[in-house]
Amino acid sequence: MLTSYGWTERRQHDFQTHAANGLVPGRVIVQQRERYRLATEAGEIDAVAGGKLRHEAELPVAGDWVAASPPATGAGGGPAVIRGVLPRTSAFVRRAAGPGGGAQVAAANVETALLVASLNADLSLRRLERYLAIAYESGADPVIVLTKADACDDVAALTAEVSAIAFGTPVLAVSAVTGEGLAQLSAQLTPGRTAVLLGSSGVGKSTLVNALVGAERMATKAIIEAGARGRHTTTHRELVRLPGGGLILDTPGMRELGLWDAEAGLSAAFDDVEQLAAGCRFGDCRHAGEPGCAVQAAIAGERLAPERLASWRKLQKEAAYEARRDDPLAAQAERRRWAAIHKEARGWIKAKRDIGD
Repeated sequence: MLTSYGWTERRQHDFQTHAANGLVPGRVIVQQRERYRLATEAGEIDAVAGGKLRHEAELPVAGDWVAASPPATGAGGGPAVIRGVLPRTSAFVRRAAGPGGGAQVAAANVETALLVASLNADLSLRRLERYLAIAYESGADPVIVLTKADACDDVAALTAEVSAIAFGTPVLAVSAVTGEGLAQLSAQLTPGRTAVLLGSSGVGKSTLVNALVGAERMATKAIIEAGARGRHTTTHRELVRLPGGGLILDTPGMRELGLWDAEAGLSAAFDDVEQLAAGCRFGDCRHAGEPGCAVQAAIAGERLAPERLASWRKLQKEAAYEARRDDPLAAQAERRRWAAIHKEARGWIKAKRDIGD
């Protein structure tokens, strides 16, 4: 049971201390608020987070491997209690809601990130660049999935455009209607390997899951609600087993991910831009007309699209902003920098006026 959900020798080693305390391992396959359903060697069980875990550590999320006390037996028995979370091999992180919200894990222990976009007028290379940076930062291997191939007039041309910014990342055009590309996608989802869906609303993520499962799983699957079973809603997170043995984590929280501490992810997603930047004459080159700028030379020679440079700058700015929100000293330094810029601008305007007088 555990092996089919991705249990490994490494996780067995990490669990040894918990085993000595009489706890059992399990994987979170359904998460809704603070109630969980775990896959264990004894089958699926309901669980809640223990008090110490709620107050001293981050709560488990879908995909986590946990250590839990077995559920009580008998007529009045309650759910299992999660006492600990095993070390994560990957994590998708977002900012928690509310003022001053810190890092919050949206999904854990994912090996493959399915970056889903639709082959229609809403296809955005810039959005896919963001998803690639997020995937690389998480530690998962990205795979770009272009849905609704049956409704696209020139699949090959659009796939080529996406491949140009993917740099070796697999790009698969699929159709849940005709079945096109589903075999190639299934080949990426090997037994025990966990994938997560990342994409904006309306690109066909749930339809894709249903096509891979071979049933309307995401429309009918029961969930945990106050200790009972309820109907599917869009608020819960669920780990779905596929007929071939792979697993897909479907979670609405993946739509809200920002660039949290994403320096490494941006470097990987924009390796072409950063390789060019390393060849600039000046180490602090802003790639805005400075002499000896290798980036602008590549744009002039049509070896780099100007839109890609603009996207890199935009995402770097966003990542820097997120970093400053969590670092008061960095935020203070940024305010001083802009105060100096504004002061210099005011001085320049005043001098120009004096000359005019």
